[in-house]
Amino acid sequence: MLLYIILGFFALLGSVVSGQLRRKFAKYSQEPLSSGYSGKEIAEKMLMDKGISDVQITCTPGTLTDHYNPANRTVNLSEEVYHGRNIAAAAVSAHECGHAIQHATGYQWLQMRSKLVPFVSISSKIMNIVMIVGFIGAFALGFNLQIVLGIIIIAQAMIALFALVTLPVEYDASNRALAWLQMSGLAGHSEMEKAKDALKWAARTYLVSAIAAVVTLLYYVARFMGGNRN
Repeated sequence: MLLYIILGFFALLGSVVSGQLRRKFAKYSQEPLSSGYSGKEIAEKMLMDKGISDVQITCTPGTLTDHYNPANRTVNLSEEVYHGRNIAAAAVSAHECGHAIQHATGYQWLQMRSKLVPFVSISSKIMNIVMIVGFIGAFALGFNLQIVLGIIIIAQAMIALFALVTLPVEYDASNRALAWLQMSGLAGHSEMEKAKDALKWAARTYLVSAIAAVVTLLYYVARFMGGNRN
C-alpha cells in the first residue's frame, strides 16, 4: 500500500508540474520574439556561433517533442518550435542546441547518460517482468521474496542513477541556452526572464522524476533490509 501511495503522489506531482509547463509554453508561445527569429533560425545561429556544422536541424511532429539525438547528431524541434517566432520557441530551440554543444565539447554528464541508456532500457524491462511475475511467484509459487526484491533494487538503482545524471545535463543545457540568448542579443531583458521561467518548469519535470526514482529505490531497500532482519 505504501508503494502505491508513493507512486500515486509523484504521479500527481508530475502531472501538476507538466501541466504548468504546458501552460507556460502556451503563454509564451503567444508572445512574439522581438528579433523575429524562428526556432529553426535560432538553432542555426546558435550552432554556427559555437562552430558546430555537423548537426542537422529537423522538424518533428507533436507538442513538446523537442529533443537532441546524439546518435545521428540532430536537433529535433516540434512544429510549433521549428516555425514559431516567439519566446517559447526561442527558449526550447536554444535548450536543445545546448545539448548539441554538450555533445560537441564532450560534456561528461551527457556522455555518462548516453552510456547508461542501454542499461536503463534493460532495467525497465526487468522491472516490468519482475513486478508481475516475481511477486506473484513469491506468494503463489514460493519464490524467495528477498531475491525478487534484490533484482528489483538493482534495476531501480539503474533507473534512479539515470534520472540523477539527467539533472545536470538538463540544467546545464538551459544555462547554455540562456547565456547564449543574452549574449547574442536576440532576446531582450523581459524576454530573457520569460525564457528562464519556461525552462525552469521544464527542468522541474526532470527533478520530480529523479526524486520519485530515488524515493522508490529507498522504499525497496527498506523492504529488503526489513526482510533480512526478520
